[in-house]
Amino acid sequence: MTRPFDVATIRAEFPILTREIHGRPLVYFDNAASAQKPNAVIDAVANQCRTSYANVHRGIHTLSNETTEAYEAAREAARGLLNAPDTDTIIFTKGATEGINLVASALAGTIQTGDEIVLSVMEHHSNIVPWHFLRERNGAVLRWVGLNDDGSLDMDAMRAAIGPKTRMVAISHMSNVLGTVNDVTEVARLAHAAGARVLVDGCQAAVHLSVDVQAIGCDWYVFSGHKLYGPTGIGILYGTAAALSEARPYQGGGEMIETVSMDRITYNEAPHKFEAGTPPILEAIGLGAAIAWYRQFDQAEVQAHEHALYQKARDGLRGINGLAVHGEAPGKGSVLSFSLQGVHPHDLAQILDRYGVAIRAGHHCAQPLMTHLGVSATARASFGIYNTEAEVDVFIEALEKARGMLV
Repeated sequence: MTRPFDVATIRAEFPILTREIHGRPLVYFDNAASAQKPNAVIDAVANQCRTSYANVHRGIHTLSNETTEAYEAAREAARGLLNAPDTDTIIFTKGATEGINLVASALAGTIQTGDEIVLSVMEHHSNIVPWHFLRERNGAVLRWVGLNDDGSLDMDAMRAAIGPKTRMVAISHMSNVLGTVNDVTEVARLAHAAGARVLVDGCQAAVHLSVDVQAIGCDWYVFSGHKLYGPTGIGILYGTAAALSEARPYQGGGEMIETVSMDRITYNEAPHKFEAGTPPILEAIGLGAAIAWYRQFDQAEVQAHEHALYQKARDGLRGINGLAVHGEAPGKGSVLSFSLQGVHPHDLAQILDRYGVAIRAGHHCAQPLMTHLGVSATARASFGIYNTEAEVDVFIEALEKARGMLV
């Protein structure tokens, strides 16, 4: 049943939002880096520790069975969030970074010198560095797709980049810097027409958009729990049955095997084939609680709320001299990156912190994008379900005061 969307009620479920920073109420606008946690998540992890913790899958006793049930319920929650066809297509990882590394490792045995991997210049380092490994170790060629002036993906360049040598297209669903929402469905269509696989980085999209991996048609989709109001140390890798069947195991150990003898091994089926050793049990249960909590709300209402906050902040920035906004593609998400002429983003973030406002400053693990934008770093405000218009007012006022101090 859908819960009424009421920001005051939602905020009351996040204990950290009662904090003061330097004597001022916390305004947390760093959600693109990591979101805060509601009581539902905190309590789920704590209660599992208090009442029913054991290792999963192999136990016969009650505690193991109860923990396994909670752990696998979290897998089902992730399946539902992504509209994946089956829980066997959902792999628990320690985060999106590990998920992408898993896919790159799985692909390594098929990559030969001259094979191509297509990336956009807006990718996070987590969706760049693993492919550089294949460039260094296997001789793969990285082909880069640029952007239009508004920060949208150059789809003509994407079409030109994908060809007979393409083996993988790795693309963000929503940029963590620009907020650009890419047409990943069309990218997947283009890649598959060329016989290539597609991996989508959904770290931002999973919390700000409605995701349907079957409609997208991607082979792989990753996201991290901590951006979705869940714990750190947990993420999801979705893979199609075909992709998972072809992929070799990423790590060896317990659970991922079927049989082990002195002269041979056989592997378990997915998802267990990719979950070696004791998994992040409590973190997965916390992520399941986060997904269940988040999906109580009408997603269209959440998205409209976040977009309204972005628009209010964007409008407020228009009156600040010397301020440039990076990324204004149509339909973009609630991420606002900007630069203030003559001011380093780190200095700006430090002063805003004195007013209780938490923003991110730096290259945001997107150095190729910074090079494309012609800057070394940007400041970034990013909005979540619990943020308010009054907080945007505080942010704008603090930014104007910071400009007066620094310029």
